[in-house]
Amino acid sequence: MPMVNKSSSPQESSISGVLPRNERRNWAASPSDVLHHFGTSGLSVAIATAVTHPLDVLKVRLQMQLVGQRGPLIGMGQVFVQLLNNEGPRSLYLGLSPALTRSVLYGGLRLGLYEPSKHASDLLFGSTNIFVKIGAGAIAGAVATALTNPVEVLKVRLQMNPNSTNGSMKEMSRIVSEEGLKALWKGVGPAMARAGALTASQLATYDESKRVLVKWTPLQEGFPLHLISSTVAGVVSTLMTTPIDMIKTRLMLQRESKRAGNYKNGLHCAYQVVLTEGPLALYKGGLTIFARLGPQTTITFIVCEKLRQLAGLNAI
Repeated sequence: MPMVNKSSSPQESSISGVLPRNERRNWAASPSDVLHHFGTSGLSVAIATAVTHPLDVLKVRLQMQLVGQRGPLIGMGQVFVQLLNNEGPRSLYLGLSPALTRSVLYGGLRLGLYEPSKHASDLLFGSTNIFVKIGAGAIAGAVATALTNPVEVLKVRLQMNPNSTNGSMKEMSRIVSEEGLKALWKGVGPAMARAGALTASQLATYDESKRVLVKWTPLQEGFPLHLISSTVAGVVSTLMTTPIDMIKTRLMLQRESKRAGNYKNGLHCAYQVVLTEGPLALYKGGLTIFARLGPQTTITFIVCEKLRQLAGLNAI
């Protein structure tokens, strides 16, 4: 992980993303540096998650509309009103505890593994161009979600079960006792695909947007650069991940979706959704995902960059 403050301006990196050998970052790290590196990543994602969690609840509810059948969909505003009227304001924070736990673990790993992956590619191929950044993001996201999938399953189960009186640990014990340990890894394939696509599109777009803006505009490291780059990253990552996110949610909740039967895997789920509900069903909850992922991406990167600055780390 890069642990040394920059000694040169961002403009000095070449258009290919390769730093001159005498300007490459020192990747020797002490335990405290490693803790700061992953800690700032996890904390920034947790803060963004806490702010945008109600939109995540709405997204899950929208994705579970009319499972296994066609029909007019209720919009985000109507779902929001129904949720408040039928279940109360607290329903907007269903599953918050596992969501925050996952944010710290998954967020810390997803953002934290990006730069080591990019550095390893630089050592192997002598470049950190856009394709290397995409590959590094995909690896970081897939590994992070594979390790934290049980917490994601727990989160979406709680979000769909407002009448549950179980806490997070009791609910997880119930899932394991009734459905087996493998249930905690339901949807792990699409979840890894989504996380890989999300991290690749999000981090690579953010990283590359910063590089291009610094090269071609007067912008330097600071809030305006971080705001513009993170907004671009939020738009791109939403377009890339909405169908995968929808499939992941269906797989994790398929026991509650008896009307559609069991999905065998992610491809079978996508096929069944398109067949029974139409192609646009893959974008159920898409507006909510954008409304959540856009601000979440912006908050995550702005907070992460500030925390990294305070911890004495390089900018992303």
